[in-house]
Amino acid sequence: MHARLQGWVLPVAILVIGAIVAYGLPIALSNQTYLLRLATSLALLVTLASAWNLVGGFTGYPSFATAAFFGLGAYASAVMQQFGWSALTGYATAAICAALLSAPFGFAILRLKGHYFAIASLMLVSILKEVTTGWSNVTGGGMGINLPGAGGDPLAIARISLEILVMLAAFSVALSLVISRGWLGFGLSCIRMNETAALSAGIDAPRLKTIAFTISSAICGVAGAAYAGWIGYIDPSDVYDVMWSVRPIIAALIGGVGTVFGPVVGSLIYLVFEELMWRNLLTFGTGALGVLIAILVLVMPGGVLPSLRKGKVS
Repeated sequence: MHARLQGWVLPVAILVIGAIVAYGLPIALSNQTYLLRLATSLALLVTLASAWNLVGGFTGYPSFATAAFFGLGAYASAVMQQFGWSALTGYATAAICAALLSAPFGFAILRLKGHYFAIASLMLVSILKEVTTGWSNVTGGGMGINLPGAGGDPLAIARISLEILVMLAAFSVALSLVISRGWLGFGLSCIRMNETAALSAGIDAPRLKTIAFTISSAICGVAGAAYAGWIGYIDPSDVYDVMWSVRPIIAALIGGVGTVFGPVVGSLIYLVFEELMWRNLLTFGTGALGVLIAILVLVMPGGVLPSLRKGKVS
């Protein structure tokens, strides 16, 4: 019992620290709009990278479906608020819609492996984008949706969005830690190392993979809802942009795929590089960012955290 209680100390500490940061940071940055935006972007990226890591890192399946559930969550929340429901109801709807879609879809495509799985997961982004664009009487089609309250005080909205996303990021990291230490994390690590051997040992790989995929997708759905509330206006080309799938993968790769805190470190490094490149090399920013990331991955192939723990750099 004592050991079990000790196992909850760090996850609870992460949530407490997250709550303190969520309360204090918006106040500290209240007059710094640029830093406020940057902090909110970082919290969003940490959330998505940690969610992706449950499937791409813990399980070893290279998912590109993050943008699909991010966009679905954004629209689910926006539509609910259009119908007069509260933002909290919108967040709950976003999580439920993402989970309800991801469970059967994940169970089906997680039977594929490698690039076949990656392509299948990427196709869902295009499918949902087309469905959202075509269902114009509900989603607004290509014109998008303005969220209720979008015309309010921009600074107040920015502060609230930062609070929500910091707490969501802390929850994602804490949940990843709990999963990594529990039966689900053990099963996923066995699947990652050798799925055939895991099946032979009696591990229900299809069920565990589906659970991880569903949890990951639900977090991405809530992140999409929070993003919609932050921006105030969404359209299919924005929330279903494939970069919402690519950026979390890059962040996890930089920090350390399959580690709990790797996505956090990687998100911070990625965002710093991205801001530096765009501010100083506007024309060639994307290319320069790509080169820097490639160099970092080559120098530290396992990611920053695993390389530092080993005390060596390739």
